[in-house]
Amino acid sequence: MDSSDFAGSTTATMSTGSPSVNVSREATWKAHGFHASSRKPQPHHLEMEDYFAGPRDMARHSKLPFFMRLHGSVLPKMLLPLLFIGGWATAITVISKYTRVNLGINSLLLTVLGFVVGLALSFRSSTAYERYNDGRKYWSQLMLTSRNLARLIWVHVEERHNVSEEVGKQDLLAKLSALNLLNAFAVALKHRLRFEPAIEYPDLEPLVAHLDLMAATADQAALRKRKPTPWKSAGEYLGVSFAESNPRKLLKRANDNLGNPPLEILTYLSSYMEHVFQEKTMTGPIHQTWAMNNIGSLADVLTGTERVLNTPLPIAYTISISQITWAYVLVLPFQLYNYLDWVTIPGTMLAAYIILGLSKMYVLSCTSAIHIY
Repeated sequence: MDSSDFAGSTTATMSTGSPSVNVSREATWKAHGFHASSRKPQPHHLEMEDYFAGPRDMARHSKLPFFMRLHGSVLPKMLLPLLFIGGWATAITVISKYTRVNLGINSLLLTVLGFVVGLALSFRSSTAYERYNDGRKYWSQLMLTSRNLARLIWVHVEERHNVSEEVGKQDLLAKLSALNLLNAFAVALKHRLRFEPAIEYPDLEPLVAHLDLMAATADQAALRKRKPTPWKSAGEYLGVSFAESNPRKLLKRANDNLGNPPLEILTYLSSYMEHVFQEKTMTGPIHQTWAMNNIGSLADVLTGTERVLNTPLPIAYTISISQITWAYVLVLPFQLYNYLDWVTIPGTMLAAYIILGLSKMYVLSCTSAIHIY
């Protein structure tokens, strides 16, 4: 691979990024019902369909106090569980109130189970924040490494204008192409972590259209996400498990080898650095070492983020904690009726919101760890 290859790559990148081409591509994507994950800059107000969607845009500022905010909270996914718990508590209270059967029991069980539930929720919350924190650290490492490598390439790779004007232009275009590869790596990594295997995303295709990636040879139409039905969208907003699709569905249905786009981009970047060393346009040994170390650091980011994504809390722990919390909440009305009478219903719903809300925080924190990227 020589400088002319990178020059051609940069020219292709610039041409594919022109406004007219982007407009035509967006029209094509919309015509085929294709929905990219990257979002356009939104206006200052929130649309209804975006209000309960995540991740929350941290650039926005809300003047509401935290306890009144809904966007980014677990409340939408708590509506159906709370309605069920309210109906359950109402049934227990009505039966105990208007029949000869008193379903109230001693509250000693409340104390014993409460200790166990507290330990389970504490363990799950700490695990969730650890995963979120790992994702944040890897994202910071990606930013730091990309900036250092971009500075090394731009400043310490010489442009041989003294040889000829054409060679100097090729060296300059090769540097620009290498910088575009850094952007392409970050975007490709984001899509890989979101189980989006296609190449023709609006934020990715202009950066990699000139590269020979394995995913680019696959049938892109088969890798497009279908537009969900209104019922399915509503179910996902409300946290109905039956409405949630397998996030790896596109990967499993693919008939082609999709490869690993971020890793392939790193291979191109390593090839460029080897070309620079061979042409002696970066002669400082310490700069060469830094450059290769930074590429290794990017590979470490790729491996670390995949580890965070693919190693959640063991399923046995997840099932056990979910069963413990639901058992505790379902037993609450029996223990509260003798003391609270009709107040058992709102009291149970309030306790369920606290306990099940903390349990839901694990899922939302893990989702936030993925959407950091």
